Amino acid sequence: MTPKTFEEFQSALHLDSPPREWSEAMRSLWFDANGDWESSHNIAQDIQSSMGNWVHAYLHRKEGDKWNAGYWYNRADRSFPDYGLEDEFKVLVEANL
Repeated sequence: MTPKTFEEFQSALHLDSPPREWSEAMRSLWFDANGDWESSHNIAQDIQSSMGNWVHAYLHRKEGDKWNAGYWYNRADRSFPDYGLEDEFKVLVEANL
């Protein structure tokens, strides 16, 4: 079942893998939260939507690739955030609840 709160999302981080019924964006964020940037990126880059572009942008920002992140924020029709990565992560999770 898809989490209804950020706290429910966090409580699922102990699982071996994200639940299959979760959206691809939520699954990508689950992998990121578990320290698996590569798996997270592999999922995000295949999501053909504004949300997928936003998650993709966040991941490149986290990676430190500001130019690539900016490209994906533009594709997501979003401004480059002026707040921290942890805050953006929480905003992303909540946008997918």
